[in-house]
Amino acid sequence: MTVPAFSAHHPVIVLVRPQLGENIGKAARAMLNFGLAELRLVSPRDGWPNPSAGPAAAGADVVLEHAQVFETLADAVSDCSHVYATTVRKRGVTKPVLTPEQAAQDIVRAQGRCAIIFGPERSGLETDDVALARAIITVPINPEFGSLNLAQAVILCAYEWSKQTDGQADLVQPTIEEVLPPAPQEEFEGMFEQFCALLEPRGYFNPPSRATSTRRTLRSMMTKPGWNHLELRTFRGVLSVLRRKPGSKPGDPLE
Repeated sequence: MTVPAFSAHHPVIVLVRPQLGENIGKAARAMLNFGLAELRLVSPRDGWPNPSAGPAAAGADVVLEHAQVFETLADAVSDCSHVYATTVRKRGVTKPVLTPEQAAQDIVRAQGRCAIIFGPERSGLETDDVALARAIITVPINPEFGSLNLAQAVILCAYEWSKQTDGQADLVQPTIEEVLPPAPQEEFEGMFEQFCALLEPRGYFNPPSRATSTRRTLRSMMTKPGWNHLELRTFRGVLSVLRRKPGSKPGDPLE
């Protein structure tokens, strides 16, 4: 697994008074999914290291191994010029309120280190914690149920940051590598003519007066998928099988 380098351009994730080791591990997993590796912990309730964090991290051990522990939030963000507090409400302080996407845009453009801080699982950040931040990050959420767990909150911010990095986070979309481009029209025409040649002797295009419109409809229907060359080749293989006599084998005379 490629481990992202610690970089001054990557935001620091700060967990303030986290309660459960499992949640720290899950947060570390969420970070590493999207290219973040620098984790700071402020007064974790059960101390650090925590044996419950490793299994929950599901392989994101590098994040846990390099996690730093601080007594206070002020100490944890002392080298950061830009601090963002995640909370569902302002908690009595007046700060700019940003979505994770807007905050990520700010972070990518910022000069100096940036930190995103997350509060304890049960209560969230206190007013004094939020007071240290330059802005609040929150998301539009169901007013009847506005509860995100710690890892969910971390992954929202990490994902939005990764989208703004213009490939610098070295992330890969697995499905992009598997998708083949559409085949050239010449390949489609070959498949389509083969298909029509099988249909013709079976009377599919009768009556002759409607043959042109029937072919047009069939062509329109078959061009909708945007076949790639592998799909066309596969379908032509199907058509070749249909030309064989029942029970015949490859190489036997065709019908």
